[in-house]
Amino acid sequence: MAPRHTPTIRQRRFGAELRRLREAADMSAPTAANLLGTDRTVISNIEAGRFGISDERLRRLASIYECDDVALIDALSQMAGSRKGGWWEEYRGKIPPGFLDVAELEHDAVRLRSVQTAHLPGLFQTEDHARAVFELFTPQLPRLEVELRVAHRLRRQSVITGDRPVPYVGVIHEAALRMQLGGRDVARTQLDHLLESSDRDDVTLLVIPFAAGGFPLMGDSSVLYASSANSRLDTVQMDSPTGAIFIDAPTQLAHFRTRLDLAGKRALTPKESADYIREIAREL
Repeated sequence: MAPRHTPTIRQRRFGAELRRLREAADMSAPTAANLLGTDRTVISNIEAGRFGISDERLRRLASIYECDDVALIDALSQMAGSRKGGWWEEYRGKIPPGFLDVAELEHDAVRLRSVQTAHLPGLFQTEDHARAVFELFTPQLPRLEVELRVAHRLRRQSVITGDRPVPYVGVIHEAALRMQLGGRDVARTQLDHLLESSDRDDVTLLVIPFAAGGFPLMGDSSVLYASSANSRLDTVQMDSPTGAIFIDAPTQLAHFRTRLDLAGKRALTPKESADYIREIAREL
């Protein structure tokens, strides 16, 4: 089996969970490999997401690790069985791989939560707003890459607008709403689009006004919490100057859930939030 040179976030997440199961069993990789009847490098490559694994071998490993969490094993089996890439694979090699990982993460989630302090959620950005965002990059991106990134961002929105929309709760700070990226007309159209999106049954957009003061996660420009069918497989994605950061350690996930809950409590109600967005749009 040839190793994957660039495992996706889903493949790395799968491997990380198998590593945690092995470590919880207080078992070394060589011992696990010996009990599985394979070479220790196979275990290392599986845990790094470089190798796939059959359902039979997965369940044998779970037995070796004495894991009796049937729901978790079934969820891992589903992850292992999903080898076909999604629409985002069309962009591989054309835009940074982190963009593709975010699309895959959103696609596989059963629920999405976010906190945005400086930018609006990518899943609700208009074409002109997204283009204005990418045109701010330094050094300046080639025109073709800007358009590819914009097209990719718009296709990501299918998780909200498609036949099986993923429930989404987004907390947006007033600072992000007042950023006039692309000019007044673009900003006004963007806010109108947010209002239209907030009317969707599966979308809840909440605003934290300046008057609310400080709140957890205020120092992070963008935090996305993607819930899996099994909470052990949840993932947090954060933006950074060097690209997307993915977090999946159980303790950190618990901290992010708490912070998201606390940030949400500082926000206005859905109706108040819509009225607030509408008022900001009128001021433009």
